Amino acid sequence: MWFFSRWLCAGLLLLAAAAMPSGARAAAGTPLDVCIARVAPGDTPAAMFAAPGRFNCATPQTRFGAGDYWILSQPLPGGTRRGAVRSGSVWQDRLDLWVRHADGTLDHQFVTSATTHENLRLGAMIEFFFRPGGSPVTRVLWRTQGSVNLRGVLLGARLMSHGDSANQEVVSGMLYAAFGGMCLALLVYNLALWAALRQRFQPAYCFLLLCLLGYAISSSGALGQWTGMDNNLRLRLNAVLLAASGIAAILFARAFFERPVFNRTLRRASTIAMAAVGATSLCYSVLAPWHMGLFDRGISYSFLMLVSVAPWVLWRAWRCRSAYLLLFALAWGVPIAVAGLRIAAALNLIGWSFWVDNSTLLSMALEALLTSLAVSYRILLLSRERDEAREQEIAARLLADTDPLTGLLNRRAFLRDAIGREGEQSLLLVDVDHFKRVNETIGHDGGDEVLRIVARTLRQVAGAGALIARLGGEEFAVLKPFREAADGEELLASLRAARMPFDLTVTASAGACIGPLESEVDWKHLYHHADRALFEAKKAGRDRARSAARSLLAAA
Repeated sequence: MWFFSRWLCAGLLLLAAAAMPSGARAAAGTPLDVCIARVAPGDTPAAMFAAPGRFNCATPQTRFGAGDYWILSQPLPGGTRRGAVRSGSVWQDRLDLWVRHADGTLDHQFVTSATTHENLRLGAMIEFFFRPGGSPVTRVLWRTQGSVNLRGVLLGARLMSHGDSANQEVVSGMLYAAFGGMCLALLVYNLALWAALRQRFQPAYCFLLLCLLGYAISSSGALGQWTGMDNNLRLRLNAVLLAASGIAAILFARAFFERPVFNRTLRRASTIAMAAVGATSLCYSVLAPWHMGLFDRGISYSFLMLVSVAPWVLWRAWRCRSAYLLLFALAWGVPIAVAGLRIAAALNLIGWSFWVDNSTLLSMALEALLTSLAVSYRILLLSRERDEAREQEIAARLLADTDPLTGLLNRRAFLRDAIGREGEQSLLLVDVDHFKRVNETIGHDGGDEVLRIVARTLRQVAGAGALIARLGGEEFAVLKPFREAADGEELLASLRAARMPFDLTVTASAGACIGPLESEVDWKHLYHHADRALFEAKKAGRDRARSAARSLLAAA
């Protein structure tokens, strides 16, 4: 557990180190102000370059609605010959780019939804490189077809140098690799723990990690790069994986917290929120672009319901004095804040930002790491509970097997451990002489003390490996292998020398027998002949030991 905690801290430092340069590089290049114009019949790229007055530069892009649009950049810095332009990946059928050079020539590139993966970069950015060797670039013009314009027609347009583009890919690759490696490591670790502990919250946490990993792969654009997937299909899948991640987080919380935390009302509310997120995301993914804006808004509101469950869970955990409240509050704090920003951006309450659009990854990384600390803490508590339960079980078993007065085995435990021993065994029965008279002389409390002293003496004389029991009343039994048999006379001598209450002289009689003890029948034979030998010792005057002959046992 200590090693795993150190690994998690190292993971946090790694993610922080990866995130800092990524944030710096996210702002690399020159931001491009763009203006919008709706496509009209007869429009040509040259005519649009020549008519900048047709473009609207003041109205927010989201107010134009869905459709086909021209997007014109501001004039580029003088001397721009090499580099690229980047913009965020959005739902559209086709994106064309025209680059105007100082000599008036135009270069044309385009991608469709099916070919976007060829120009897709990490961070889900679409990048077009300028043709090398031409005259300086003065302006760029995009045309988008089939844009649903949920967040904007063209998002985050930037002018990038070749160095900025390459560095961004390297740093983004480090960030996503760190996140993916963390998810895989936590997944393997928790699957191994689940195989050992079988706790119901462990599969839920593994499902959460898989959803986070899948969402990171799809939202980063890596899935399109690796598989050549249609970009609009990638966006559909991304919506489903984001919904699955939110649902998995609630399922994990329901499995992880103590049962009283999720009472009937909270459980029902969380189920409704999860169903709303799942239903709206599936409708969005299956039916898009039909009524896509409606379903997108539905997703936003359903996620708002899901996020509102988290404070309720923490409040219930506080009311129920949950041991995991603090860790979960830390783990969920940042993701809840980021989810609020994402919802606000989805509802167009704030503008699109690379920081907001990619903040989910870092918040999920922080949540996964801190939640894994909560899992580790939960496992630590479980191990302590199991240790306590095991100690209690051992104590209960000892109580069930032990005579409460003397601390020796009782008859049931003695027989359980004795029957079935291999080889010949020596059974010695010891009975305190005139014990009734002892009780009448010094009282029952004194008699109890005499029995405790007899038990202590038997332990000392019999030595290690002996089974010693109080069979009942003042009768005791000592069982050892034949070659290690306890000496009855030595034992009786030790009893005579033992200091008894009120310096009372207490003696005992003993009867011994040797024979097999592999079955209950053997026990009955062995006990019968040892008891007969004990009777002979009593009859001969007490305070002496007698042994049963082997021939008598064999004849029986």
